Amino acid sequence: MSDSVSDCTEPRSAVTEAEVEALVRGICFKTGPPRTLGVEVEWFVHELRSPWLPAPPERLRAVYTALRTLPLRSALTVEPGGQLELSSAPAASLMECIGSVSADLDTVRALLAEADLALSGYGHDPWNPPRRFLREPRYDAMECYLDRTGPEGRSMMCSSASVQVCLDAGYEEPGPLGHGRRWWLAHQLGAVLVAAFANSPLSRGRPTGWRSTRQSLWAAMDPGRSGAPPLVGDPRAAWARHVVDAPVMCVRGGPGPWPVPDGLTFRDWTRSSDPPDRSDLDYHLTTLFPPIRPRGHLELRMIDAQPGDDGWIVPLAVTTALFDDPEAAETAYRIVKPLAERAGSQPAPCNALWVTAAREGPADPELREAAVACFAAAADALPRLGATDDVQEAVAEFTDRYVARGRCPADDLLLRFDGNDTRSDGDDTLFHGKDTHS
Repeated sequence: MSDSVSDCTEPRSAVTEAEVEALVRGICFKTGPPRTLGVEVEWFVHELRSPWLPAPPERLRAVYTALRTLPLRSALTVEPGGQLELSSAPAASLMECIGSVSADLDTVRALLAEADLALSGYGHDPWNPPRRFLREPRYDAMECYLDRTGPEGRSMMCSSASVQVCLDAGYEEPGPLGHGRRWWLAHQLGAVLVAAFANSPLSRGRPTGWRSTRQSLWAAMDPGRSGAPPLVGDPRAAWARHVVDAPVMCVRGGPGPWPVPDGLTFRDWTRSSDPPDRSDLDYHLTTLFPPIRPRGHLELRMIDAQPGDDGWIVPLAVTTALFDDPEAAETAYRIVKPLAERAGSQPAPCNALWVTAAREGPADPELREAAVACFAAAADALPRLGATDDVQEAVAEFTDRYVARGRCPADDLLLRFDGNDTRSDGDDTLFHGKDTHS
């Protein structure tokens, strides 16, 4: 969501339909041995002692100004609803990535605490309606475009947060680390990750009927923008077709309102009397939000933000192990292969497998069985990836508390709702990582 592309246009040199497809094929999958990884963590910022109260806009503006002066290794950006995002630099190992982001988060939290503010991780704000914090032409246009198909777009922009894991595309050659296998695996294993890490069952203080309300929003939105391409044939060609056939969200302009076309695909635009240029293509790519987005690397976007200060480490460690360790990747492929039948030909996130994952989480027997086996494979692989004892312990504790029991973090919030007010005084795991579940 926080993709940055200049609002200024340079001298235009139009691109043809064929050039667009060639450009996309050339930049979307940059193959080679998986050597780097990254993570993007999004957080809600709230009153330190009243986590259900969002920070007022004027205090957010002041604290974000101060945060931008910090010497962080991660890129710090702000989402449309005021959510804070840290995006790591590419790291050469799992522990390098964890260490870098953890240090940055410590620094960020210390400054926030001085302002009586804090961070919380949920896939969807449990209490508050969507509210825009950023007033920029990009987000004005996005809101206008998404409002045409329903209220889900505003909730996605302003009320959702995630843990996004970024992995190298993989080898050109086939095999467990080949880019074709990794692309396919991401779309099948993605449903297991949705289920295992679902953490957004509430909206405006009430259950929504979904373990991952955040994922339900993506499934309900315009599939041309939030859907995956068909998993048939060459991934590069499939993604290139998807890009050119996707609707144009807006046409960038000056400081005033940007035009928001109705029903114009990027292919249509290239065939028009005023075709796009390369910078328009680059911008168009940032307005597509599939569950797995190829950006040279693979950006896995389906995981809800997690509870606790360090909850984000578990999905990063598990996902990295299942993709970058050859033995674990082969095991994960065999585990999720039967799930592909439930997905059918409908692309993620709208197919039956992904919808069940978002609605039921690991309470679904097949998804629970797959999650248990995948977490076991990841646990075996983590020592080979150099994971510390603390990281391995965190994965084991998550497995025991949730995966082995057919539960996910959303179930903790639902238990609180059934038993008491979901608001907190900040003295439990939902806000500070302490275990209150027996």
